[in-house]
Amino acid sequence: MKSSISPQLLFAALAFPVVAGAAGTLGVSPLTHVPSANPKAPGLASANALSPELIETRVAAGAQLLENPSALTHHYGYDNNGPLLPIAPNFTVEASKSEPDKNTYLVLRGQHGADPSYNYGTHFLYQGHETGTAGYITRINLDADAAHRVTLLADHDVAGAPLPFIDGSSWYPQANVLLFSGEEGLEGGMWQATPDFPSTVTNLTGIFGIGSYEGIQADVDGNIWVVEDEGGSRGTVNANARQPNSFVYRFVPRNRSNLLAGGVLQALQVRNKANTAPIVFHAGQADADILSQDQFDLHQYRNSFNTAWVTVHDTAVDGFAPFNANAAAKTRLATPFKRPENGQFRPGSAFREFYFDETGDTDTRTQAGANYGGFGSVMVLEQSSPSAATGRLRMIYRGDVVHTGFDNVAFWSDSQVVFTEDAGDTLHTQRNALDSMYMLDVRADYSNAANQPVRIYAEGRDASATLDSALLGQSGFQNSGDNEITGIHISDGDATVFGLLGFKRPRPFVNGWRVFYTQQHGDNTTWEILPRGRNNDFDDRRLLGNYN
Repeated sequence: MKSSISPQLLFAALAFPVVAGAAGTLGVSPLTHVPSANPKAPGLASANALSPELIETRVAAGAQLLENPSALTHHYGYDNNGPLLPIAPNFTVEASKSEPDKNTYLVLRGQHGADPSYNYGTHFLYQGHETGTAGYITRINLDADAAHRVTLLADHDVAGAPLPFIDGSSWYPQANVLLFSGEEGLEGGMWQATPDFPSTVTNLTGIFGIGSYEGIQADVDGNIWVVEDEGGSRGTVNANARQPNSFVYRFVPRNRSNLLAGGVLQALQVRNKANTAPIVFHAGQADADILSQDQFDLHQYRNSFNTAWVTVHDTAVDGFAPFNANAAAKTRLATPFKRPENGQFRPGSAFREFYFDETGDTDTRTQAGANYGGFGSVMVLEQSSPSAATGRLRMIYRGDVVHTGFDNVAFWSDSQVVFTEDAGDTLHTQRNALDSMYMLDVRADYSNAANQPVRIYAEGRDASATLDSALLGQSGFQNSGDNEITGIHISDGDATVFGLLGFKRPRPFVNGWRVFYTQQHGDNTTWEILPRGRNNDFDDRRLLGNYN
């Protein structure tokens, strides 16, 4: 398999300026606002509510049987350690739910599965699984029948070690591998996997380091951008707020076609408003960092900050032993954020604009409030090129109680970007509202209170999650509660460098562009979003012609 692109064609493709998005008018969403979030109440199961222009269809659910069951799991979303629903007499006992997470959609030829005589088609959705008793990787075969619908690709790496819990996923066309991240602190990091069955999975923690990695995106230069979600210490005085403790990284490979050759891991450093010193982590000073002047300045509209990339680890100098990336970033004076989870490049920006979110404290009682990032934010890093050593950072949206806990992100057009909430059961209860999916316009001025994100989806709560929510916190119960939105993914499946998210202007439902997300927890359903009332155009023969 080979993915290549001529320098002339690349320059021509990236030279086009950003043009008006699908919405046309600045700040106007192509989708109708859903008036309210679904409420949370004991025993209340509710349906998902989408903008009236949209419908959704299930592509897989937790109870789906795998075509190749293992000792770990027989089902797409459950481990083999209990019933799929609690039954008498032990109503708190059920199978551990594996929670399929981020989605990566690819159009590929010649893929195999457990049945050597079966044609698995060309459309595939890859996911890692985030919880349970161990992690694993599955592939949803979108063209297949029920018996071949979901393939277990791997639950061990090439060394025979069990896979960790997996959160993020992305395709790296320069080496024709999938990248999977583990958001598990000292158990987390990065793994690469081949796309065909059986997948060969390799541990990259000696190259990328150990950390609570989540979001992964590659740029056209072959750099890999990684967003970390590591919750900080609670303050003593500010007991409902957490110290900023997560970093944004950029990995520069030595050989883009072989990540095992190593490279340089960098972390983003942001200088203070006066440009006199970097904004850094202060050990043992959680309260001071939570309410620092720097955090206040970072979360004010119209402020802009100088940035630089600082080297955290270089395999040519430091070797290939696993290392703590979070600790190294602090030592090198990189800048911590309040749980940034995911990011994407703006389409048409030639990979010069990288948008990422901060989740915040997911607690209405946070002493940080909105002004210090307690309810999260959306930031944009602007550089002269994706490999530039310096840039500028600014906030484009500041969260509030209604719009907070931002996690996953996908561009709907070159100017409309979708963020999903992962607010959690505590905040759901505090505000009596489940999670939502919002569309923002990156050109809009959100300092003007008249401009508000458009809710395009209000998540419901399936019966299984409603039951789990009631059991949450009881002795012996190991699963999560309310449903969560994860894995919003908009792609045409192009497996070449042209298919990198941020290269082309997205066109949902046209020319093979498809929209997926996963309703985590409960039934663990992965959905495809479709337009209401018209046929879709999934003509992707041109993509298959580009992938050899």
